[in-house]
Amino acid sequence: MLQGYLELKLSWQLFQKAPETLSPPERNRLLEVATRQNTIEQRILASAEAATVVVPATTLAQRVAEVRQRYPSDDDFSHDLERSGLNETTLGEAVERDLRVESVLEKVASASEPVSAVDAEIYYRLHPDAFDRPEARQLRHILITFDNDKEKAKALTQLESLRSTAKNAQNFAAAAARHSQCPTAMEGGKLGVVKRRQLYAELEPAAFALAEGEISPVLQSPIGLHIVRCDEILPSGMLPFADVRERIVEHLTDKRRSQAQKDWIKALPPTAHAR
Repeated sequence: MLQGYLELKLSWQLFQKAPETLSPPERNRLLEVATRQNTIEQRILASAEAATVVVPATTLAQRVAEVRQRYPSDDDFSHDLERSGLNETTLGEAVERDLRVESVLEKVASASEPVSAVDAEIYYRLHPDAFDRPEARQLRHILITFDNDKEKAKALTQLESLRSTAKNAQNFAAAAARHSQCPTAMEGGKLGVVKRRQLYAELEPAAFALAEGEISPVLQSPIGLHIVRCDEILPSGMLPFADVRERIVEHLTDKRRSQAQKDWIKALPPTAHAR
């Protein structure tokens, strides 16, 4: 029963599909992971920490409902349980076991030392490359496509006219909404924050040479003719610590919690049996 549930659960986690649809290599990988996880879970459930864990009925019902929701119909759900040697009762027992394991690991993780602002700043200073902001720009554009030389000439004339009349961001956005043949027209031609090597090679040099508020000459890319406006230049350099402190604390907390769980599991008696 337990092995069947582990295979069912891990098949969805690892491959996002039911066990019977796995290829032979996927199946071998599934069995390898399931065997290792079963051994670890037995050791966890035999610990003193697991002895006092109680799974609320509402939590169990919610988790079983989540399993059921993966299937398009109740028949598909029932058939998959049957193929795995399960029924709704044994599924509930296996899910409850899962929740007990999760509860124990959460208890172990929550006992790890909190990450301080000093810890976060030390990490920030020791990993400058992780917080180096490349040069970027807030850009808008207007795109007009063409299929022949006559349409190209017409597009060129239209874009030259728009370039001279749509000077400020508001007017440019309105012109993009009316004339651009790019989906970004719905947002006033906004390309958002653009970094190097994110534009067509034909557009990048001109776009990154623009001053704030400046509009490029008409440029040609593989999809048509463009004019590009620079709304804002975002300079390169280290992100301020204040801007990334919370992200660093979250990252270090996750690492610390995970390491506490690994160390605790490693210290468990290898011959323990599940309760």
